Amino acid sequence: MIDKTVADVATAVAGIPDGATVMIGGFGRAGQPVELIDALIEQGAGDLTIVNNNAGNGDVGLAALLARKRVRKIICSFPRQVDSWVFDGLYRAGEIELELVPQGNLAERIRAAGAGIGAFFTPTGVGTQLAEGKEHRTIDGREYALEYPIRADFALIGALKADRWGNVVYRETARNFGPVMASAATTTIVQVDEIVPLGSIDPETVITPGIFVDRVVAVGERRWLDGGAFVGGVDLEGEPLQDAGTEGTR
Repeated sequence: MIDKTVADVATAVAGIPDGATVMIGGFGRAGQPVELIDALIEQGAGDLTIVNNNAGNGDVGLAALLARKRVRKIICSFPRQVDSWVFDGLYRAGEIELELVPQGNLAERIRAAGAGIGAFFTPTGVGTQLAEGKEHRTIDGREYALEYPIRADFALIGALKADRWGNVVYRETARNFGPVMASAATTTIVQVDEIVPLGSIDPETVITPGIFVDRVVAVGERRWLDGGAFVGGVDLEGEPLQDAGTEGTR
């Protein structure tokens, strides 16, 4: 019997070693697997290379992992924003390495790893420092730079629901990097609000098939959702804003 569910987040992240490359889903807060990140912090792995769209928000989630100086290098598109003070401090102090990748290139480099593509040419970044030292080629009169796939040892992904086979459904934009990261990692770990019985997910709605998933853990519904519906904003600690929801806010 195939059953990819695990009992808790500690079990889900067990075995992630020092020096691992870990992809973490999320577009800012949307889709960020906060509970898995917290479990990774407790687990203790360090010297990590993290692949994420940004470099953390506030003091929670990915930012908390950075604050504990457990990350050697981060590969991302948006390392600095209004609430990225943890990364900013580490980078200015020379305590973390950054590989800056344009967002489209980041998504395609991850997708290429999952699709078995050896490399690809893109015009994004040509003429900037990001393309220096890379192979260039002119195609149909336009200059392109060669980019290589990004692979990971582990992927930590947040989703809405899954069955015990690991078939995953996301909630709207919380999907973001989840599907491509799931296919580009050796071991994919997914946290979901709920694990549902086999057959209850319409196959047409499955975004990440179970073949790409190794572990699934249920963590309960997000505090900024109510019945799967968004009920308001959250502060930097993930708590709902006082004036941003209804009585159902949690």
